[in-house]
Amino acid sequence: MTNKYNSTYIMDTYTICGPYESKGPLARYFDKKYTDDLYFGEKTWEQAEVHLLKEANSNIMKKNKLKQEDIDLIVSGDLQNQIAASDYMGREFNIPFIGIFEACATSGEGLAIGASFIEGGLAKKVIVSTSSHNMTAEKQFRNPTEYGAPKKKTATFTATGAASVILTNQKSKIKIESSTIGRVMDLGVNDVNHMGAVMAPAAGDTIYRHLKDMKRDASYYDLILTGDLGIYGEKILRDYMKTNYNIVLGDNYHDDGTLLYDLGKQPVFAGASGPVCSGLVNFGYIYKEMLKGTYKKVLIVPTGAIFSPTMVFQKESIPSIANAISLEALL
Repeated sequence: MTNKYNSTYIMDTYTICGPYESKGPLARYFDKKYTDDLYFGEKTWEQAEVHLLKEANSNIMKKNKLKQEDIDLIVSGDLQNQIAASDYMGREFNIPFIGIFEACATSGEGLAIGASFIEGGLAKKVIVSTSSHNMTAEKQFRNPTEYGAPKKKTATFTATGAASVILTNQKSKIKIESSTIGRVMDLGVNDVNHMGAVMAPAAGDTIYRHLKDMKRDASYYDLILTGDLGIYGEKILRDYMKTNYNIVLGDNYHDDGTLLYDLGKQPVFAGASGPVCSGLVNFGYIYKEMLKGTYKKVLIVPTGAIFSPTMVFQKESIPSIANAISLEALL
């Protein structure tokens, strides 16, 4: 399902990162950096993530001199059970709230929903936000870090941080041009330590359908960015696109998971993951480079493994999804 937008724009973004991200190659693009304490002054990892998300949404409004009554809707999601970080953040704002979950693809889902509210005339300003925290995600989906459980080289490292975006119907320098809603894909992979293999088919399906629906070639975009496939998933996607769709992804294709960290120096296995991985890369690095004119047309494709640990323990395979959002610089 592909939708084209005529009057939906990004007013501004705000990104906050944790200690690992602040030591990565994109650190200079983030609005706020926590460099040492993963608790951020809170008592638990879960409360720490709520802190990040609340701070990102508060600061983006403050940065743009907006009051809560100026925002029509908050759309937010995260990895915690029952999207707890977003729900607990939402209680701090007297603003209508939609909670969403598509794992690491959540930011793309949020943008598509928010853009539809703007384009349909149902809202004038919408905040879309997401977060993740390495410690909460590891505890929930794998093993608490304190266990010291060994990981495969194909595993990814959940990013810590929060990202917030204000969508508006007022013309700005960056337009949301179109979106393609993904389909749930499942090719039978059940390895929780190889999310790249799980999510690559969903990314391929969404990219293919977006290009087909919009009657475009991959070269139309200055940059195509998948969400968090990591170094192995990126290679799988290239092979998948060539084999199944006869589409060769060139030098204009990269993956957020390979960009957020210094893979040669930081112990992050196959790269970054988590909802905020795409949030930090797309709304920190990409957004600011588009404002500078480095990129004019960018297709961001956040990817998510939408699995339940309980279902995996029951020997189920892992479903995945990806959503594509086309951004254009109007400079």
